[in-house]
Amino acid sequence: MALHLFRTKPVESIGESEAEAAGVGRLRKNLSARHLVGFGIGVVIGTGIFTLTGVEAKNHAGPAVVISFVIAGVVAVLAALCYAELASSVPTAGSAYSYAFATAGELVAWIIGWDLFLEFALGAAVVARGWSGYVGSLLHLPPSLFGEESTVNVGAVLIVVVLTVIAVLGIRESARVTGGLVIVKVVICVFVIVLGAWYLTGANLTPFVPQGEATHGEGGLAQPLIGAVFGLSPAAFGIGGILTAAAVVFFSYTGFEAVANLSEETKRPGRDLPLGLLGTLAVSTALYVGVSFVVVGMVKYTKIDEGAPIANAFDQNELGWASALVSLAAVAGLTSVILVDLVTVSRIGFAMGRDGLLPPMIAKVSERTGTPVRMTLAYAVVVVVMAAFVKLTTLADLVSIGTLFAFVLVSIAVPVLRRTKPDLDRKFRVPWSPVVPVLSALACLYLMLNLSVETWLRFLAWMVIGLVFYFSYGHRHSRMRAEVQAEEKVRAGA
Repeated sequence: MALHLFRTKPVESIGESEAEAAGVGRLRKNLSARHLVGFGIGVVIGTGIFTLTGVEAKNHAGPAVVISFVIAGVVAVLAALCYAELASSVPTAGSAYSYAFATAGELVAWIIGWDLFLEFALGAAVVARGWSGYVGSLLHLPPSLFGEESTVNVGAVLIVVVLTVIAVLGIRESARVTGGLVIVKVVICVFVIVLGAWYLTGANLTPFVPQGEATHGEGGLAQPLIGAVFGLSPAAFGIGGILTAAAVVFFSYTGFEAVANLSEETKRPGRDLPLGLLGTLAVSTALYVGVSFVVVGMVKYTKIDEGAPIANAFDQNELGWASALVSLAAVAGLTSVILVDLVTVSRIGFAMGRDGLLPPMIAKVSERTGTPVRMTLAYAVVVVVMAAFVKLTTLADLVSIGTLFAFVLVSIAVPVLRRTKPDLDRKFRVPWSPVVPVLSALACLYLMLNLSVETWLRFLAWMVIGLVFYFSYGHRHSRMRAEVQAEEKVRAGA
């Protein structure tokens, strides 16, 4: 029978006791709210603040890109509130995967888990290639080894290998390295805001919202899905441009859900997880808004450099010496993103392994390091191969669609669990539920619709591959299926 495909897992059974029953061991509780905020900022503050600000100000929003970052931050907070309730109530590795298992059943949980692999593994590979190109250009290293022209991107491979070693050594060691990198980039971002504020001019900020105009974007598979379905033209500037930019810069906030994946390793999840999630977004939003305001105030938006907007803004104001510090912050930002992605994806695999959907052997926790070493190494190999050989520019949007899909599911899970488990001990509760979760789901769905048709097709292809794997392995080895079959034998015997 296939009834177990949609049979939900009792919330009370999710977590440490389940890990022991599956024989994969327990993760160690070493993290506090401070560590969680460090991990969160480590993965959120990355390429977005150093590139998207210029691209969207110049092409879509003008100085009002500041408003776009605020709108995107509000949407991210809505999703974070939903994550905070679920993560503090069900402190388990796997986050959205585990929440799906508790609300929609095994098949949906597998789909979301497979989706999260896409988000974090591909995200790490994309950023590793970006790191390689950035460092190669900064240090004048050979393009044949560092950058998109290389046959084998040696720089991307090296950074993934080094950070994998750190991820394997232990969660505390990963937290320390991430914390150090976060301090570097936050200090430099604050420096950019303070120094840049002295070079703001009113002329650069006028008009703050340039007059709107319709653009003629690419058609066919390259156009946004919402445009293909409803025949809408892309908008530049004006209110439409602000919203278009918000849909793009939203992806600067993605990654904060990695904090929820660390809930099983948190000392006081009921208190620390909401602080970690909301603290991450509070700091990140403040930095994004501050930096974007300074950039559009230092340089007229029509003259912003799309490739390196912050560094170029200082160059145009004859402050070239500050560009080196911006470059250092960019390298620190990219490094921390890769490390947090590697840590996160291994925890998702650990959760799926103890459910039998992946081989439990590779999900086993090392007694020495307290980390799922085999799972971390397995995913590192996948990331290394993609980062070394695959040109990932056309696949980058897959990270975004995977993230938003998870956000939609988590938002829906909050009111579902409120109804099915009203007595669950909720250390943190989303205010105004189900209004806030519904708004979160709709906002994320809207942003998904703004991604291209070809991105949707690639996403669906990835999902099909996942279903093939599930029915050929996961379905047959599922612990849930074994439990259902045992119950059926008991009933038949009675």
